[in-house]
Amino acid sequence: MARIAGVDLPVAKRVVISLQYIYGIGKKSAADIVTKAGIDMATRTKDLTDDQARKIREVIEADYKVEGDLRREITMNIKRLMDLGCYRGLRHRKGLPVRGQRTHTNARTRKGPKRGVQRVKPAAPAPAK
Repeated sequence: MARIAGVDLPVAKRVVISLQYIYGIGKKSAADIVTKAGIDMATRTKDLTDDQARKIREVIEADYKVEGDLRREITMNIKRLMDLGCYRGLRHRKGLPVRGQRTHTNARTRKGPKRGVQRVKPAAPAPAK
């Protein structure tokens, strides 16, 4: 099992597909990495030699920001927006959509589950004596 950037890659899949399990690497980046490392696109992860895995690691470390570093950078960017108090930062703080989507309907992913109107129960009549 190949372990790259702190992620165990799936063994039976092609290298191009299994690299996409790393946070920050998509289809295009994975294809570029495999090409730069000089590995065939059809190679399975289980068939990688130690030398090929090392080449992949070197390419990723040299050219890409992945996993923890990328998550940290994104978090810091959002925190910076919130500290500035700009519009996007306020939307992040309130948990609302940031990129101009409507909120009258939809937006449930950002807003969370519906909170219904709480009805007040009528007081029960006093028992008859």
